[in-house]
Amino acid sequence: MNPKDIENVVKNVKDQPNTKLVESRDLLLTEFNKTKELIVDLTRHLDAVEVSYEVINEEIGKRTT
Repeated sequence: MNPKDIENVVKNVKDQPNTKLVESRDLLLTEFNKTKELIVDLTRHLDAVEVSYEVINEEIGKRTT
């Protein structure tokens, strides 16, 4: 099932058989969980980058004053 198929299911949800609804729901749940994991991982990475930046920027500040 591709994104267009899911889009069609959503647009005509009342006319879809249970199998398509369940398949679409399961695929969306999987996609949601993958996206959530990526966001959490990227947030952790961004936090680490910020800490490193602050350490370096602080040292530059000490050397230039």
